[in-house]
Amino acid sequence: MATDPQTDHLPLAGRPLVGPLGHPRVETIGMLGARSVCILLLIAAPFLLNDFSLLLLTEILIFGLFGASLDLLIGFTGLPSLGHAAYYGFGAYVAALFAMHVMDNVVLALLIGTAAGAISAALTGWVTVRTRGVYFLMITVAITEIVYSLAVTWTDVTGGSNGLTVSTPMLVKGLALDSRQSVYWYVLIVVIAGYAFVRAIGRSPLGRTLNGIRENEPRMRAIGYSTARYKFAIYCVAGAVAGAAGALGVVNTGFVSPSDASFTTAALAFIAVIVGGSGTLYGAFLGAIVVILVRDEFSTLLPGRSTLVLGVIFIVAIYLFPKGIAGGLHQLRQLLQRLVRHRRAGVSDND
Repeated sequence: MATDPQTDHLPLAGRPLVGPLGHPRVETIGMLGARSVCILLLIAAPFLLNDFSLLLLTEILIFGLFGASLDLLIGFTGLPSLGHAAYYGFGAYVAALFAMHVMDNVVLALLIGTAAGAISAALTGWVTVRTRGVYFLMITVAITEIVYSLAVTWTDVTGGSNGLTVSTPMLVKGLALDSRQSVYWYVLIVVIAGYAFVRAIGRSPLGRTLNGIRENEPRMRAIGYSTARYKFAIYCVAGAVAGAAGALGVVNTGFVSPSDASFTTAALAFIAVIVGGSGTLYGAFLGAIVVILVRDEFSTLLPGRSTLVLGVIFIVAIYLFPKGIAGGLHQLRQLLQRLVRHRRAGVSDND
């Protein structure tokens, strides 16, 4: 597929959905093949991995969905939030409380957690999206700290520092998610649906409008767009998806604690988006692989230094790979396409 020099300099989220001659951009066979391989590997995972590795993969999927919701703000709208964990944690707590005191049904808990994330984002977002730069960052940090403090101090509801433990989740009456494989299948289905949802938003007219706001908000206002409303809308959508991810986290571990709503969780999601490649959505999953493996696996090799390693990775990614892992893969694909075209041109000349 030929590249367009007029758009190749743009961030991946800012590229139009049409080619240089007005034809829709089509996915290459290589891209479709790569996605097919990923889907096949995810399907085969329960048959190839032990329970601990499957738990880790499930956590990566959930954190990737959480990161994709944050990417709607960072990569598409230009809102670098450091407080997105507030909605993840709020959705997790509400889903856990619903399962403990109302009805033990993972589907209803998922819907309740999603609604909780959306409502909490709506309550805080109308003021938040009207700020910019460092003020936006500080307000989002403050929101996370407030939710974290409530989770620690409101012990009668949240369990305080001990958190809440949820019993074996029920899919429907009489059918429990009582094995690591069943939890994985449930999470995988929801994550695929969630990713399809955020991807549809990114490729929609709304996504292009958000790109315009990110690139030049004053110009978008000048031509009649109510940019604050668009930012508020995507802020609520991102909060809803984060709440859904929080509800999935409860199903995966059977536990929720104040750390789920902490600044550390928000910072890890931020790192995952930047390292994976902001503005791509799938880059959040690539970044989640790095973050979760370093945090959970390398911590045994480097006790107490996993945060330091993540910080080094973040700095290296910014300076050497500004477009993240996804951007590097995109550039590699373009290089391979050019080599193939040159080779074909050489063969044609020889003929």
